[in-house]
Parts: sequence; structure tokens; C-alpha cells
Amino acid sequence: MLAGQYNLIIDQGAHFERSMTVTNPDGSLFDLTGFTARMQIRTEIDADDVMCELTTENGRIALGGDEGTVHLTIPANITEDFDDEGVYDLELIAEDGKVYRLLKGKVKVELEVTR
Repeated sequence: MLAGQYNLIIDQGAHFERSMTVTNPDGSLFDLTGFTARMQIRTEIDADDVMCELTTENGRIALGGDEGTVHLTIPANITEDFDDEGVYDLELIAEDGKVYRLLKGKVKVELEVTR
């Protein structure tokens, strides 16, 4: 599985949600049963600091099992601290420990006017 390219636009200070459906090459739904997931946003690939971390463990990623869905959530109290562009990738981890990079891309932050 090669990582797809998908750029995110996040409104500073607003609740962010994005849902997607993962499919097999033949178009059938990819069964995510038993998988976990993780995603980090950083200002650049080499940056030590993480702007935001989403995981199935912290509840910011929800996987839909045999429906193949991935739902990302970042609360407004986290996005209010975003003031820089960034990069991210989203990885799926199978029960046997194999890691698959699902998506990668840039993060554009639309700055908040009303605070």
C-alpha cells in the first residue's frame, strides 16, 4: 500500500473533523478490524516538536472496522494553538505490528480572526 497524497486545511480555533473510506484496489472496502492508527502534524518533517498527535488510543482517530472508515477529530482547544503550516502522515498498524502509511500531505492553517 503506497501512501496517498491529501492536503488538509484546518481552521485555527475551530473543531476539525474529516472522514474517509479506505478501499482495496478492486474498490471493495478495506477491513480495518483489529487495526490501530496514528497521525502526527509537525511544522516540517524534521521538526522535533509535534503540533498535534491523533491516535486511536487518545480518541482522535476512530476506525470503522469492516466499513473501512477512518474518522479524524481535532478539538478547537487544540487548533487554537495552530499558527503555522505543517506536514502530516497517517499510519495504520495491523494486529501483527505491520505499519502501513495511508496518507501524507501538507497542513494549511487558516488563521482565526475572531478570538
